[in-house]
Amino acid sequence: MPALVAARDISIIILALSSIAVMVLLAVLIFQIIRLTKMLREEILPMLQATQETLGTVRGTATFMGDHVVQPVVKASSYAYGVKSALRALFSGQPADRRN
Repeated sequence: MPALVAARDISIIILALSSIAVMVLLAVLIFQIIRLTKMLREEILPMLQATQETLGTVRGTATFMGDHVVQPVVKASSYAYGVKSALRALFSGQPADRRN
């Protein structure tokens, strides 16, 4: 019987120590989650906002370039090709859609 009492006491001590270790690890985990939340709020959120501003600037630049550079060049080249095709059709006697 004394061996059974000693085993019971040892198991109670081991259970208490493991409970304390679990509580300490849980406290560390909660502390790390708080730090992670703070980091996300203070560092990642401003980076995402700056990225959104940059994307807006890129979108505006692409729209401007498309409207003021690419579109006029495409129109001018299509007019030039049309004039070239018309002159070829008038003076060479070949249909305009045949390319040499």
